[in-house]
Amino acid sequence: MHSERPANTVWWVVLAALVAWLIWVLSPILTPFLFAAILAYICDPLVDKLEARKVPRALGVTLVMLMLLGLFVLLIFILVPLFTQQAATLIQRLPGSIDWLTKSVEPWFARYGIELDLSRSGIKEALMENLPAADGLASKVLPSLRTGGVALLNFAVNFVLVPVVLFYVLRDWDEIIKGLAEVIPRRWFGQIAHLARDIDVVLGEFLRGTLSVMLLMSAYYVTGLWLVGLDYALPIGIVSGILVFVPFLGAIAGFVFATLTGILQVQSFTGLIPIWIVFIIGQLLEGYVVTPRLVGERIGLHPVMVIFALMAFGQLFGFFGVLLALPASAMLLVGWRHLRAKYVSSDLYGTRPEHVIVDADGEDAV
Repeated sequence: MHSERPANTVWWVVLAALVAWLIWVLSPILTPFLFAAILAYICDPLVDKLEARKVPRALGVTLVMLMLLGLFVLLIFILVPLFTQQAATLIQRLPGSIDWLTKSVEPWFARYGIELDLSRSGIKEALMENLPAADGLASKVLPSLRTGGVALLNFAVNFVLVPVVLFYVLRDWDEIIKGLAEVIPRRWFGQIAHLARDIDVVLGEFLRGTLSVMLLMSAYYVTGLWLVGLDYALPIGIVSGILVFVPFLGAIAGFVFATLTGILQVQSFTGLIPIWIVFIIGQLLEGYVVTPRLVGERIGLHPVMVIFALMAFGQLFGFFGVLLALPASAMLLVGWRHLRAKYVSSDLYGTRPEHVIVDADGEDAV
């Protein structure tokens, strides 16, 4: 009886290693399936509510997906005209901005002995002088363009594949969960089911907290950029706020867009300082106040632990580690709580009367 446990442990370790190896090998094609699974997890409660109202599940899935598509199209219709108008304005201002750069940047480089000619004739002359080197440059650039083309094609395929996978995963979500539950060893079923319910609650709080952060930071960036007088504060602020669900991406993208717009609008480095201050304060607020409070406290992580998780996962796994830091930390936190509860209730911790510590006065200390 006891000899079976080590053998079972070995088999579970081998199985876990095999699954990890398969995930590593198949990782290039897993992105649309993982993204579809995340969307299915988010949308399943809506489909369940429709199903409770006697709506067939397939029809409910279709309605929810149409709602998502409608929101996406609405966002496109709002943002694309704004960016199109902004691009047209930027093109009109471009000649004046080039002249300003010529007058402002050239003297600055000249102080350090660097001769720089940013005039149109100077740029044209530099291009003609370096034209013979274009052949060698092309031989280096073309493979990169080919690789970029393949990446763009993969993105397009994944973009089309996600809704297809989402439909089938969301339609059969309950059956998938039931199938997973059936393969769990019966003696562990109660503990694993309890653990899964706790993880589900924590992930739900994480999603609600992340949505709150996106809305709050969008409002902050729109208001801040509007107060400093930046044109197109609305689209830049909205994009900056929406992208905060990817740590640092929202602030970086918004910073670049706002800086380019500011250069063409104010044509002064001092005029860019208020714009930069808005994004510096926004990044500090989002990283050290808003996310720790609205996300960390919802999932039970101390604000300091949220900051540590972002840094630690980023150090271990790079960009995707930063992206998955908080949900992964939430699941680890749930697992830790269960392990701690088992430890506290065990004989090792000392819950029996003979394990009670007695202080120097002879009174029970624990």
